[in-house]
Parts: sequence; structure tokens; C-alpha cells
Amino acid sequence: MSPTATMPPPGPGALARTGQIPALDGGEPLVVVDSLTKTYRGRPALSGLSLSLPPGRVVGLMGANGCGKTTLLKILAGVLADYEGSVSIAGHRPGPRTKELVSFLPDASFLAPNLTTGRAVALFARLFADFDPGKATRLIEFFGLPSDRCVKEMSKGMGEKLRVALAMSRRARVYLLDEPISGVDPAARQVLLDGIVEDFDPSCLLVMSTHLISDVEPVIDSAVFIKDGALLLAGDADDLRQAHGMSLDALFRKEYR
Repeated sequence: MSPTATMPPPGPGALARTGQIPALDGGEPLVVVDSLTKTYRGRPALSGLSLSLPPGRVVGLMGANGCGKTTLLKILAGVLADYEGSVSIAGHRPGPRTKELVSFLPDASFLAPNLTTGRAVALFARLFADFDPGKATRLIEFFGLPSDRCVKEMSKGMGEKLRVALAMSRRARVYLLDEPISGVDPAARQVLLDGIVEDFDPSCLLVMSTHLISDVEPVIDSAVFIKDGALLLAGDADDLRQAHGMSLDALFRKEYR
């Protein structure tokens, strides 16, 4: 999905230092993180993280479990507010105003167990003014979800597909998905990823955290590697592959072994 680079990509060190993913049209980034630090009981979850993410990109937020991916997404979503450094979403600090711009899919179920797909769509239509019931219904049909089962009767994979369909059906500017394919069997991951990037609006930004690099590598434009709460690498997927002479999956295995 990434365009062919017209200039030689910066070396690995430059990519790691800046954390800046360039905009395709030279415009302003949607997400800017500067010197972000977050601690839990004195232990750092994020340590001086700086990052700039433009619209029009599907970004893979990559790292081992416990590296700070979820903490970063929660801060961007406005769920966590006690941190040091600065964060902005479309020029605004995360809070009530940015929640209208951000669609956040957490890594845990947020749906009542007695909801059917139809009731879940109706609930989201009441909760979010920017929710598109038609898109949600199309994604639910695309995922092949049954209309006569409630959440508690669905498999873990079915429940994840329903949550993805709901999150991706808001007309948000920034989509934050925390491990959206971790609960899905390998055979169904591609279908889920296809649904996530379906009709992706180039004026928006999608950030998807994962440790399943080989599965998401074909659909992402850019990658951000976090290790021990700090930025390791960030850049266009093609540039990173060219600079390091290997796939993102191989690079991940090399850096995190």
C-alpha cells in the first residue's frame, strides 16, 4: 500500500531517532507525541517516546507483550491522563474533544453479553453521532456473523469481528485498534484484516497494535517498533524493509529475540 520512495530512505539510526512518518502530501500530522513518559507504581511503561503520525496511513504498532503498546493507545484515546510529556490529536490534547475524533478498540470485550449484532448496531447508533449503521451492517455480513446469536453465544473470534465492525463504522479521524487479531484463529485473520482496511478514508489514520507481525505486514503502510517503552524504529514499511534488507517480521524477530 505504500508508495515507492522517490528519495533514498534514511538509515536505521535516523528512523529510530526521529520517530517521524512523513505525510504523503506534506501536510500536518494527526498524532504528535513528544517525550511521553508513563509510569505504573514507579515502573516505566513508556519512556521519553516521541512520534509523529500523518493521515492516510495504516500504521502497525509493533512490539512484544508488555512493551507499552496498550498504554500508548489508551493515552491517545484519552483513557489514561496521568503522564508526562505532550500528546495531541489533530492539534488537541486527549480529552472530551478528541474522543469525538478517535475510535478506540480496546483489547478486552466492551459489549454486554446479551447483545445480538442488530442490538449492538442500534446501541452504537445511539451512543455515537458519527456512527454509520449501514457500514456496520455491511461489515457484519462481510464477516459472516450470525444475526440470531448474542455475544455470550459467539466464539471469541466472532466477538472480535463484531467489535471491529462497530469500531470501524464510526466516521472518526483516528482509529486505534489494540491487538484486533490476537483472539482470531490464523485462518480468519486475513478476513478480519480485509474488513479493517475496507474503504479506508485517506484523510484518516489507523493505528493497529500487534505482535503478530507476519499477519499484518501485507496491509500496513508504516511501522512503529516499541521496545521497553521506548521507540526503537519508525518509518514507512517499504523504507524499513529496504534499509534493513529484510521483512518486518524478520526485523521484529531479530530485534526482540
